[in-house]
Amino acid sequence: MSRKRRHVSAEERALWDQVARQADPMHRRRPDPAPSSPTPRTPQRTLTRPEDPPAPRRIEKFEVGARVDHSRDHDLMAGLSEQMAKAAVRMDRKTHTRLKRGKLRPEARIDLHGMTLDAAHPALMNFILSAHADGKRLVLVITGKGKHRDEPGPIPQRLGVLRHQVPQWLRMAPLVGAVLDVTPAHASHGGQGAYYVYLRRRR
Repeated sequence: MSRKRRHVSAEERALWDQVARQADPMHRRRPDPAPSSPTPRTPQRTLTRPEDPPAPRRIEKFEVGARVDHSRDHDLMAGLSEQMAKAAVRMDRKTHTRLKRGKLRPEARIDLHGMTLDAAHPALMNFILSAHADGKRLVLVITGKGKHRDEPGPIPQRLGVLRHQVPQWLRMAPLVGAVLDVTPAHASHGGQGAYYVYLRRRR
């Protein structure tokens, strides 16, 4: 048997509304969130055009027999004589002038001409250190200018190997502590095939 649905009277409805106004809700209703601002759109990357490759260097016209301009060639190493000419002079200026004019006589000399590098290096070290120990100031080292080989090998070799190597040895230990200055010899003492080596004073 189905029950008949009961209708709420006006008095009951008024009483319920009064109770509902005085009661505290167990779960407060959260306020609706404010409408969020639209998410900024990520700007699309603009495809850039790749840079154009650098223009090829213009090749100057050259005619057979014309002179080549080397004024802009900065990657060429200066020659040995030019390097030594630019080196700072440590000896007395007056002594250096007399030395360049061939007015000073070497107190001892060694001839390395014709020796191999392996034989010349120890011979030079022994000569310089002995001369310095004896209190000598000016010695002459003969290297020779070098000569062209009759049968050149597959590997190119510098002309006058000793002439280029001796100044390097004189700037290295143990000789650098005994040597004050190195300069090409005067023509009367061998010219470009020999060096004056001016030694430091003994302490």
